[in-house]
Amino acid sequence: MRNHRATQLLFELSKSGRRGVKIPPAGVLAERPLESLLPGDALAESPPPLPEVPEPEVVRHFTNLSTLNMSVDTHFYPLGSCTMKYNSKRNERLASLPGLLDVHPYQPEESLQGMLQLLYDLEQFFAEIAGLPAVSLQPAAGAHGELTALMVAAAYYREQGQQRTKVLAPDSAHGTNPASAQMAGFEFVTIKTRPDGTVDLEHLQSHLDDSVAVFMITNPSTLGLFDKQVQEIADLVHAQGGLIYLDGANMNAILGIARPGDFGADMMHYNPHKTFSGPHGGGGPGAGPICVAEKLRAYLPTPAIVKDERGYRLEEDRPLSIGRVRSFFGNVGVLVRAYCYIRTHGPEGLKQVAENAVLNANYLLAKVKHILPVPHGERCMHEFVASGSELKKTKGVSAMDLAKRLLDYGFHAPTVYFPLTVPEAIMIEPTETESKETLDAFASTLFRITDESADLLHEAPHTTVVSRPDEVAAAKYPTLKWTPAPELRNDAT
Repeated sequence: MRNHRATQLLFELSKSGRRGVKIPPAGVLAERPLESLLPGDALAESPPPLPEVPEPEVVRHFTNLSTLNMSVDTHFYPLGSCTMKYNSKRNERLASLPGLLDVHPYQPEESLQGMLQLLYDLEQFFAEIAGLPAVSLQPAAGAHGELTALMVAAAYYREQGQQRTKVLAPDSAHGTNPASAQMAGFEFVTIKTRPDGTVDLEHLQSHLDDSVAVFMITNPSTLGLFDKQVQEIADLVHAQGGLIYLDGANMNAILGIARPGDFGADMMHYNPHKTFSGPHGGGGPGAGPICVAEKLRAYLPTPAIVKDERGYRLEEDRPLSIGRVRSFFGNVGVLVRAYCYIRTHGPEGLKQVAENAVLNANYLLAKVKHILPVPHGERCMHEFVASGSELKKTKGVSAMDLAKRLLDYGFHAPTVYFPLTVPEAIMIEPTETESKETLDAFASTLFRITDESADLLHEAPHTTVVSRPDEVAAAKYPTLKWTPAPELRNDAT
């Protein structure tokens, strides 16, 4: 049974006069009052209404809160599209070494040579894996990488004196694709996919002309399929003078096996948290480095890391650059973890990551397709999209019902209702880090849930503190500020 105090706010635990620390009086105040040391407009009329809680209560509060969380360290996360694989603690330890953790971007370049070398080498790794020679580590997330790459494309066409206004992408694309295109100043056009999940070439060709700047494609796709037409697609787009952008969200499936630059991509981004085991989720810092073809190098963000006879330095003077897209040099902490991950695995190890990710996904697909049909093929890449439409028709049980019930069994839910091209979509990605025993247990739980009563499933989850919040209302009317009730405030208010 859950600890009730784990669900209480610190304000509800607060009692006037209780303290976790005791600070000695400031000696300077004995000589001069506080009011004489600070301007009047810097002084509050009363102390802020902070909770007053002793140290044991604070420790227990946050420890108990942590037991309510699901995380990839505590549970299996088959979260399709988002690739929640285990984050190796080796990378955390290495990234926390003082020589890496304690450097500051305002230090002189000569005192940052080790970090600059690490980042320079990481750029070379990313370039080799992508098959694209020019790299920027600045973008702060995958969507930011998309936006940055499209800004690079826009700058390239401006320099060429071309007025290109459209960005195309398939209807199975990540929702960030149209958003990035709009923010970069382009009109977005959706291209249909065929029943087998691949790009409809006839529909694509009907939209190709000299107004098209970029065709964005996620390959492998969000359906877990590798579109074998990708080289033909690239040739068609290039023939019209357009560029190919590869959404690198699913690079986990092709590491060391296929390189986007080799099958026609001109630009791409990485998600280090998906592909290279950086921390993921919780609103924490991210990174979205991009790789581009040589003809686009001059337009990448500055500063750029340059290696010469003097060592490593940051170069700002690049007239065609789109400029800085993030403070300092990007999220270096996440990038260090990616560097450690790549160095740990090496070329053969990265290839094995992809092979095991694909093997795990296909094993799980074979286990569950009998109860949750998979509309797009008998085989997949790193993930697959099952459909709960038959379950809904026969039992009235939705994909959301199934997802919520999995929480009661200690499994995080897969992604549901995406992509939109699959009815009652259930998108499952086991990643390479999960064992056969975990996959077997997950499949057995899905079997068990589909045999449970619809009434039980409609009310799931049953073991969590909050069962089914009104997600639409939460999105429309978020509570951005909480003011404690008068009886919970301290005496100062």
